[in-house]
Amino acid sequence: MKNILLVLALLALSFSAAAQTAWTDHTRALPDKLRQVPVGLTLWHTPNPNYPKADPAKPGQFVWKHSTMLRAEVADLEVVECGSFIWYSAEGWKANMRETPAEFAELFNCPNGQLRQGITYTFAKNYRYATSAQQLYGGDALWYILAKDKNGKLYKGMGLLETEATVR
Repeated sequence: MKNILLVLALLALSFSAAAQTAWTDHTRALPDKLRQVPVGLTLWHTPNPNYPKADPAKPGQFVWKHSTMLRAEVADLEVVECGSFIWYSAEGWKANMRETPAEFAELFNCPNGQLRQGITYTFAKNYRYATSAQQLYGGDALWYILAKDKNGKLYKGMGLLETEATVR
C-alpha cells in the first residue's frame, strides 16, 4: 500500500511539473513553444471578449459561443499542430489543449490540414461549456497554429480570446 501511495504521489508531482513547463521564462509574454517562431498566419476569434450565456438546451448550464478563424499569409502551409494555452490565475500560461493535424482539418474544415495562402478557414462552433454557475470563471486562451511551408520552415499564428465570467 505504501508503494502505491508513493507512486501516486510521484505521478502527481510529475504532472504538476509538466504543466509548468509550458511557460518557463516569466520575463517573456509567450509560452516557450511559440517564442522565436516567425509569424506567418493570422488567427482571430469572434466575438471577443466572449461572455457566457445560459444554454437553453440544458437548463442551469452555460455556454461561451465563439468562432475561430485562420488565414495563411506567407505561402501555402501544412498544419503541424493546433492548440491553446490558458491563463486563469496568477500562475500564468498553462498548456491547455493540443490537436493533431487530422483533428485540426476536421475542426476547421480544412482538407488534410493544407492551408492555401489568403483563404480563411473557420472553426465555427468553438464553444466552451460550464455545467453549473460554479464553473463560470474568466480567463484568457491563447490559441496557436504551427504550420510549415514546402521547404519545411515553421510559422506560427496566434490569437488571444478573452473569456469572461459575467453572464450576458
